[in-house]
Amino acid sequence: MAVKIALAGNPNSGKTTLFNALTGSNQFVGNWPGVTVEKKEGRLKGHKDTAVIDLPGIYSLSPYTLEEVVARNYLITERPDVIMNIVDGTNIERNLYLTTQLTELGIPVVVAVNMMDIVEKTGDKIHIDRLGRRLGCEVVEISALKGTGIQKAAERAAALAQQKSVETPAHRFSSQTEQIIQEVSDQLGAEVPQGLKRFFAVKLLEQDDKIGAQLGSMPDVSAQIQKLEELFDDDAQSIITNERYEFISSIIGECCEKRSSKKKLTVSDQIDRIVTNRWLALPIFAAVMFVVYYVSVSTVGDFLTEWTNGTLFESWIIPGVTGALEAAGCAGWLTSLIADGIVAGVGAVLGFVPQMLVLFIFLAFLEACGYMARVAFIMDRIFRRFGLSGKSFIPMLIGSGCGVPGIMASRTIESDRDRRMTVMTTTFVPCGAKLPIIGLIAGAFFRNAGWVSWSAYFVGIAAIICSGIILKKTKMFAGDPAPFVMELPAYHMPTVGNVLRSMWERGWSFIKKAGTVILLSTIVLWFMQGFGWADGRFQMLEPEQLDHSILAAAGNIIAWIFVPLGWGDWKMAVAAVTGLIAKENVVAAFGILFGFAEVAENGEEIWDVLGAAMTGSAAYSFLVFNLLCAPCFAAIGAIKREMNNAKWFWTAIGYQCGLAYAVSLCIYQFGTLAAEGRFGLGTIAAAALVAVFLYLLFRPYKEHRLPEAALNHAAGMKL
Repeated sequence: MAVKIALAGNPNSGKTTLFNALTGSNQFVGNWPGVTVEKKEGRLKGHKDTAVIDLPGIYSLSPYTLEEVVARNYLITERPDVIMNIVDGTNIERNLYLTTQLTELGIPVVVAVNMMDIVEKTGDKIHIDRLGRRLGCEVVEISALKGTGIQKAAERAAALAQQKSVETPAHRFSSQTEQIIQEVSDQLGAEVPQGLKRFFAVKLLEQDDKIGAQLGSMPDVSAQIQKLEELFDDDAQSIITNERYEFISSIIGECCEKRSSKKKLTVSDQIDRIVTNRWLALPIFAAVMFVVYYVSVSTVGDFLTEWTNGTLFESWIIPGVTGALEAAGCAGWLTSLIADGIVAGVGAVLGFVPQMLVLFIFLAFLEACGYMARVAFIMDRIFRRFGLSGKSFIPMLIGSGCGVPGIMASRTIESDRDRRMTVMTTTFVPCGAKLPIIGLIAGAFFRNAGWVSWSAYFVGIAAIICSGIILKKTKMFAGDPAPFVMELPAYHMPTVGNVLRSMWERGWSFIKKAGTVILLSTIVLWFMQGFGWADGRFQMLEPEQLDHSILAAAGNIIAWIFVPLGWGDWKMAVAAVTGLIAKENVVAAFGILFGFAEVAENGEEIWDVLGAAMTGSAAYSFLVFNLLCAPCFAAIGAIKREMNNAKWFWTAIGYQCGLAYAVSLCIYQFGTLAAEGRFGLGTIAAAALVAVFLYLLFRPYKEHRLPEAALNHAAGMKL
């Protein structure tokens, strides 16, 4: 039977980094709470019989959040063989609060004090041997980021697991408290294992409302609670908390030496005085994202993508494949399927992989160094004014890679109203799959102007903020925003391995989709655009007969819907609709419908062919529609699971599509008015939409008014 090692620790303690190092897993590493929504499992390197379970980052075993519920239920019901408790050595006092609870579970515990390299750099000292004696368990020092000490910690944990000994917590509270805990423990029946009786007794005294689910019958401990509260003149939960911190304070005094000059601001504090400044934080964030998207899409990424599309596919692969198939005597339809359908369609998508990889490197670096945690803190100040908290921005940060995990990360939000609103708006932030659309529009219609890619990101942010203001004024979403407390990790230089691992995981996910979903979609698209009715019969069509194809017939049925948006041509309508399967399909559809294979064969420039298809206003309208409308089928499925209600699900999809249509219509109509001076019914409709939007945005709160304290207080807090 496999040995089970459970990793438990506070958010940002380095737990997930340690998990990756121990298992070789490609799990994503982030710097904000909520990255690990559910436990993850891997195998210890070199030990196939040892499983490592990565539990969600938690601050305690009191089930206030979903992460704490998941972690506690696993530890109590699954009973791993050993717990490896990762403790942040730079903030050891707060981290040991969880440690005192873990040692009460009757499971062997190894405390791994992480970031010891940073502790030593600051001149502090932690006496590991003394700490182990006081805690009554094995304590080792590690640096998960650098990989030092982690093998020793894993081996020690595996050895303890083999011993199968029941841990008895070394810490003891005051004699009066201990006596009352023992009285409660004596009331617990045989269904509670001996090693867990102290834990359950403490939780009963804390009046934990979820502990009853773990017990067959709830003993009456009201007399003990009353006795405890009379002794200390406080509520029972606060008494237990104070007892823990008194014990922790005695440990810190004996086992830790703080440098006398500690009052001096650290480098992280000095940086934070600038990047989290009330007035400078948002402009700095905007500047950072401008640089990220400008380099990824308009300079380095554009150079790589242009070489991939223009040289690799246009000049080499497509002509080479076509020539080889013709030389082999393949049937015309098969040559067309492979060259015009598969290679041109999938190639159009893969051509943007270099841009995506450059973007993912930037995002991975910003996340790993600690800056993105500050962004959540910064955005909390803004979101709170509009009815959401910084917790809602965390799924949006995760969703910048893929919308599915971003939507799932909304589970960490306690308030049902806030969680549903977050699910509805998370996909407004461009995910990796939308980057090819951004690159395509920027390259073909705006000569890779940097503002196009940069604005795409902030269109999503603006849509979220405006949605928060409008929706919070309705009965469905009225209510105070959830409080948001998070720890800001110290800035550090991420390792090359972690950055590349994160980049490759995101990029490989995109490439796999190109080889499966997009491949199948391009085959279907090729068939529908290559066959149709011409000359009174169903046949394979020539390129000039494209308007007679099955795809054209289907596209013309819906194309009229998008006429007010400036792209009522059936080709654009089809491309937009295929984005529901996978957003990358929009680019694949362009590759097939605009004959990228034929363009390459004739030596024409792809950008020139596409640029003639729409005006600039229509192109930006098309871009915004695809950014804001309902996401791909996978993300739609995630929305359905998280909403768990048909009414809420269709409300979310309807809102996303409706907002996308309204915003795109206004962009095209006002853009056309400014560029061409053209005024018509569409312009009047756009003006009416703007008037309605402004009314919804600025009308007073009728159902609910946010308290003044909530408006003026940034709930994010640096611990």
